[in-house]
Amino acid sequence: AKAEILLTNSPFSALTGKAYVRDKVCQEFKTLGKEDFRTLTIITNSRKFSNATFEEISHLVHEIISLAETCCTEGADPSCYDDGSSALSAKSCGADSPFPAHPGTAGCCAHEGLEQKLCLAALRHPPQDLPRYLQPSNEEICQAFKKDPKDFADRFLHEYSSSYSQAPLPVLLGSTKSFLSMVSTCCISPAPTACFLKEKLERKTLSLLTLMSNRVCSRFTAYGKDKLTFSYLTSLAQKRPGASFEDLFPLAEDAAEVFSQCCDSVAEDCMQKKLSEHTAKVCSVLSAQDERFADCCKGENLMQNYFCILALPPAPAPKVPEAQKPANEQLCSEDGAHHVKRYLFELVQEYTSIPDAFLGKLYDASEKVRGECCSAKDAAACLDSKHQQMGEELPPYLEKANQLCGQYTKLNFLDFKKRLRESLTQMMPEASPELLAQLVEHQADFASTCCPPNSPPLYCASKVKPRPPTTPRHAGGQSP
Repeated sequence: AKAEILLTNSPFSALTGKAYVRDKVCQEFKTLGKEDFRTLTIITNSRKFSNATFEEISHLVHEIISLAETCCTEGADPSCYDDGSSALSAKSCGADSPFPAHPGTAGCCAHEGLEQKLCLAALRHPPQDLPRYLQPSNEEICQAFKKDPKDFADRFLHEYSSSYSQAPLPVLLGSTKSFLSMVSTCCISPAPTACFLKEKLERKTLSLLTLMSNRVCSRFTAYGKDKLTFSYLTSLAQKRPGASFEDLFPLAEDAAEVFSQCCDSVAEDCMQKKLSEHTAKVCSVLSAQDERFADCCKGENLMQNYFCILALPPAPAPKVPEAQKPANEQLCSEDGAHHVKRYLFELVQEYTSIPDAFLGKLYDASEKVRGECCSAKDAAACLDSKHQQMGEELPPYLEKANQLCGQYTKLNFLDFKKRLRESLTQMMPEASPELLAQLVEHQADFASTCCPPNSPPLYCASKVKPRPPTTPRHAGGQSP
């Protein structure tokens, strides 16, 4: 399969100038052929430089294709590739460089030779907080396609790949190829509307896989494996608050392992295969316990089942025993992080609507304080003082975040904003109408973006203010 021989790095890694990179690029150029290699180059660089313009990506792609065409021919001088990549590197450092702008470029250009090229090859943009690609109407698609099929395809590849830059490369390749095949088929069909309907139904699983894998891999990239395990654990706990830690923690570990194996994998079916296996495990554990999970697990298509599970809103909090705070000795033991996860898991069952970004701040603060106090001369005194302080400060913040997202989940958006306005008016009776309107919009924007179960992690984390100092038993933050 072509996906098995994909570049493990962006073709911009051509800038390393090393022979094995030249050989790898040339092998793929010859194996894939110019057009498929060009498609791959657009996708990989649009993923890597997700904030670049189409024109910037086009310039870069043109140079990479030219380099491959010139230096991958039979009998080409071995120095051709190295010289060409050096020229590309120099062009990147020029004041009027047409390539994707990056704040780290100037630092790379302060180096020389191979060091400069390696530095430039390592640059990448942070992923977009929210996918910006909006699929046009069928009529608009066909109009643009008929006007210039090649330009349409290039622009689509750029926009889609930069919007879903965290989806694994094979998933993006499959999804974009499927979409362009649909367009080329349906735009010349005598019945385009019926054709698009049929094709979209057929590619529904692939579309869902792209959307889901972009979300989960964005979270994996932002959090790392350990924090992702916690995030997944609390997400399941909020959807099924009666489940035991022993049931849910292995599922969270399994999910984190899937993402760690597949988010950067170039194996063609890694994500679909392993995510399907994970979905079967979730269904086997939870469908017998919970009617909502059972409904999601009925279908034969495991990808659609997983999407259904991901989209489940929080369940109402049941009456559960008060979360048992770990002892100081447990917190500072080798399994201290595990004890923190268990405690926060129990806490989440009392507050099932707290958003992921808020819980992430709790987790970060827990680990920070555990690190500070467990290395202190008197660890017990340090932990006790933090606990006493936050025992008073944390509950109102937990309640505030829980109430905000709980109301957002239960009410339609207009009623939610009305409830917000009433609540803020009671809290701030002397505030001007302008200030109240501003606060309502601010909190409504936070809720609509960050309360849903698949919220963008980095964007939402930036909207949650941490509270000083926090405790591993009650680490805190506040919603906007």
